[in-house]
Amino acid sequence: MKTVLFALNASYSHTNLAVRAIGATLRRAGFETVLVEKNLKDAYHRVLWSLYEEKAAVYGFSAYIWNVSEMLRLACELKTLLPEAAIVFGGPEVSFCDESFFARYPFVDFIIAGEGEEAFPQLCSMLSCGKTPPHILAARPYRDFVHGGIYYDEIGDAPRGLVYYESVRGCPFSCAYCLSSVTQGMRAKSVPHVLSDLAAFERYDGIRTVKLVDRTFNFDRERAGTIWRALAGEAYTKEYHFEICAALLDEESFAVLARAPKGKFRLEIGVQSTNPDTLRAVHRALDTDKTLTAMKRLHAMGNLHIHADLIAGLPHEDFSSFGLSFDAVYGHCNVLQLGFLKLLLGCDLRENAEKWGIRYSPYPPYEVLETADLSFDELTRLRAIEGLLERFSNSGKFPYTFPYLPLCGKSAFAFFSGLAAFAAETFRCDDISRLSQAEAFRLILDYAEKLEKEGAPICREEVRERLMIDFLIGERRRLPPFLASVPVTDKERERALSSVPWQARAGCEVVRCRFMGDGLLVVDRAAGALIRTSDIAD
Repeated sequence: MKTVLFALNASYSHTNLAVRAIGATLRRAGFETVLVEKNLKDAYHRVLWSLYEEKAAVYGFSAYIWNVSEMLRLACELKTLLPEAAIVFGGPEVSFCDESFFARYPFVDFIIAGEGEEAFPQLCSMLSCGKTPPHILAARPYRDFVHGGIYYDEIGDAPRGLVYYESVRGCPFSCAYCLSSVTQGMRAKSVPHVLSDLAAFERYDGIRTVKLVDRTFNFDRERAGTIWRALAGEAYTKEYHFEICAALLDEESFAVLARAPKGKFRLEIGVQSTNPDTLRAVHRALDTDKTLTAMKRLHAMGNLHIHADLIAGLPHEDFSSFGLSFDAVYGHCNVLQLGFLKLLLGCDLRENAEKWGIRYSPYPPYEVLETADLSFDELTRLRAIEGLLERFSNSGKFPYTFPYLPLCGKSAFAFFSGLAAFAAETFRCDDISRLSQAEAFRLILDYAEKLEKEGAPICREEVRERLMIDFLIGERRRLPPFLASVPVTDKERERALSSVPWQARAGCEVVRCRFMGDGLLVVDRAAGALIRTSDIAD
């Protein structure tokens, strides 16, 4: 009996770990299994055709908040074309549904609620024997998870870019907005098993990053430290992404992480909020001061990429309170992700949304619309700030301007809030992504000039120099006139380049800087790097 496992990812660079894990157990059970993996940007009818042409007896759909609408449409049309095929839905988006789901979506035959490695082969076995499985198959925790591998090598994959790996199931915390709070207990693969699995990724040159999907990788300090220590060695060559709880780090953890090669480890820290009332309401009993102190220490090491998360829309968090959380985190991480509360099916906050005055969209991804503490207007302002964060701070395209500029004043949050209002008023733009790159540079320079005139501790000319360097390093176009400094003479250029290898000189540009270089600055545009500062006088 042929089975298709279908994954619809958010982008080309993503892969689906769940269908690979289930596919491995289906094959071991003797079922012919095909993986069809597409992304949301693929042409709809090509995706439908890729499913239809398999003419399978069973189709398994891996449903998440970002793809469930498209999944349901595809399943409906596939059932019309292949009425005898069994349509099975699984994944977090359907694991908490009841029988009413089938009344709304009669083209779906079965749901697997929970972990599918054992349940999906059981369902296929029943179908192959002519038995009728229950509409909803409640899956028990997969006992052999701790013995599983990387799965990418079991179906002839040629993994590339970003791949996922799971070393732990479960989470020690019970945050009210997270589905991990619904399941009890933790299962962790042994250290030798994890290191053996991660070594298996070394066979694939196309892999750049291995992202561990464990909710709290360092729940066991000794285990985490041993794995980090090994991965820091030369035998492991990939970049590794971990979600950690910074408050759990001890001195040994810091020592191990400090010795990691630069750029090898990416640590994601879920701060979410610094408001103690908010954290109590969502059952996140963590020491905020310890979390922030640890994050600052990790970022100051300089060898780690630190990604911090905040969530807007949580109970007791108003606009001002969120600003305090923002200011506590900004500047102490490489990326600050401003997320918006999603009321996931099955989570505690969804069940108690009325209690907290949370109104949210009934459509996936069930995002918050307003709360008792945060109006829709204020959430809209936060979305504008999120866009600015992504365009300027998080993009990595303004390394000399951000985070320097927002930290010049008393509040980075006030800076971004004011910038959002300035962009809407001056550029008639409430969506920063619509601005060209040159317009984005102009926006920052004009805003800096406005702040300087208002008495803020910001120097417009220094901002221009920083923007100029960012443009020369990151862009391949001619420098816009509003960023240009007084031209250098041929003699000055020759002297400034005197210590630069002649092979590299063609890609270099010499610019005059008063604040950033105290003279002349050499920028290697070809390499995208600032390579030399000269103190040559005019």
